[in-house]
Amino acid sequence: MSGPVVAGVDGSRRSLTAAEWAAREAARRGVALRLVHACPPLPRRVSPVPGVDAWQNVGEQMLGQTVADFRARLPELGIDGEHTAAEPAEALLTAAASAGLLVVGARGWGGFEGLAVGSVALRVAAMADCPVVTVPDERRTGAGWDGTDADEVQLGFDAHAPAEAPTAFAFRAAQERGVPLRVVHAWALPPASPSAWMLTVLEEDRAMWEDQESQVVSDALRPWREGCPEVTVVPDVVLLNPAEALVRASERAGLLVIGRRTATRPTQLRLGPVAHAVLHHAHCPVTVVPHPGP
Repeated sequence: MSGPVVAGVDGSRRSLTAAEWAAREAARRGVALRLVHACPPLPRRVSPVPGVDAWQNVGEQMLGQTVADFRARLPELGIDGEHTAAEPAEALLTAAASAGLLVVGARGWGGFEGLAVGSVALRVAAMADCPVVTVPDERRTGAGWDGTDADEVQLGFDAHAPAEAPTAFAFRAAQERGVPLRVVHAWALPPASPSAWMLTVLEEDRAMWEDQESQVVSDALRPWREGCPEVTVVPDVVLLNPAEALVRASERAGLLVIGRRTATRPTQLRLGPVAHAVLHHAHCPVTVVPHPGP
């Protein structure tokens, strides 16, 4: 967590919005900000040598201007830039190996209108060694997130198998921002019970199961509350699919934190269905924090 905050930039408005978010986070942590621009070489059959050189020069100039702009506005923050000829995802994953946090825009110049999250953001969220923040397009989220950090921090939490790394990240984020931490625990009715939407589910049975889930959440959070008493914790136990619960909750969040199990084999490096859905539909920046599996 002590490494620099790294942000990927490609000159697009979305990437600059993500870089602004990264700059605020670096200032909050008291660490440096590194802006990374990847500019893989064009194939020779596409462009002659002068065109290839011009392509690289444009990228270097864009990065240099972006770094200069940030330094002028944030003179107290250590800021440097890194221009590389690697593919964007590879460049960011390499930078993430020594970073405390990696920040990317949900989309860059690529993709198409209506695409919520691009392939680079999805890949680094699934494979990076450090936590990855994906900053959404403000036009996609509407009025739910305005780029400030005034709203609460939220944590996607499985009280039956709590993960330490995402929980620690969320508590620290709430503490640094001075905002409440909403802990969202989604639960389902016991498999042998009727559907949650059937009238045959007795209200007292549902209340009993919900009370049991609330107690599990309370027990799992007790050590964290005792260790970080200055953070106001708001348990939110909801009878919903986890992805739907988190997406709904994100409408009032400044930051949503979720976990990703690390893999022992490269073929297992992928996002789970909940993380994938949340990245595509959340109304605020989402942090994916890697943690060891159970």
